[in-house]
Amino acid sequence: SEPLAWPPVSAQAASLLEEAADLLVLHRDFAAAVERCEAGCDSLGPGTGPGPERCLFITSSAEVKCSLCVVGIQALAEMNRWREVLSWVLQYYHVPEHLPPKVLELCILLYSKVREPQVMLEVGSSWLRDPTNKSLPEYGSLLELYLLHVLLPLGRFEGAEELVRGCDVFDSEQQLAFLGTICESRCQWTQQEEMHSAAEEQQDAPTETILGTLSRKLLTMLTLLRRALRSMSSHFYLLPYKKMLLATFLLYLVVVRLDPASPTSLPFIYKLVQLFRQAWAAVFSPMHRPPIQD
Repeated sequence: SEPLAWPPVSAQAASLLEEAADLLVLHRDFAAAVERCEAGCDSLGPGTGPGPERCLFITSSAEVKCSLCVVGIQALAEMNRWREVLSWVLQYYHVPEHLPPKVLELCILLYSKVREPQVMLEVGSSWLRDPTNKSLPEYGSLLELYLLHVLLPLGRFEGAEELVRGCDVFDSEQQLAFLGTICESRCQWTQQEEMHSAAEEQQDAPTETILGTLSRKLLTMLTLLRRALRSMSSHFYLLPYKKMLLATFLLYLVVVRLDPASPTSLPFIYKLVQLFRQAWAAVFSPMHRPPIQD
């Protein structure tokens, strides 16, 4: 018997798939590989043939489409454009429940490798809750993958336990094994949290000590400064401002307006000296008063 030929549209997508694979593996032209994958996925449409021909078309198109997405995911990852992978895939499958098992597996592994498992949290949960997907042979392996690479790294232990207990794919022994894994992961998570908290406390203790010392020193300096300002203000408050101003004004008159060598200026100069001595005695205390010589 002769092999069945693919429909024209599916054949075109298969040709683009072959080109994309060559560009990815042989030529390492990742951008061109993504372009071929996008063109192949866009060329695929819903089957319209009757009976077995339509079923054959749908099956072949789904396989080619899945392979195109697999090649595209690998090419995007090679270009370090892994953040675009999930949105790029969903533009061809629209909802997470329709993702092929192989595509979902690659997405979980990719985002787990780049330490972003939360991206697949809702997507994986929606896919596993779908009744149609529960009948697939890959359901058990994908559930285990989702459990180990998404739920446990995120600390979703209660959700993981509910998922294992409510799964009909696992028998009692498998359920016990997975529950033991979840319990062990929870203990490790708790120990890491305690160690992290202890490390933060040790780091904060020297900082608090330094800040406390600096605060005490600053408070002491401010107290001394306040006392000094208060003493200075009280000292200057007692100064005979009027006498000082008068002495300064008279000194200005002597130096600028009067001639010190003139005999008529001597009595005035003598009075000025007496007034300056009185002001000097009022300003400075006897202990710190500098000597005045005539």
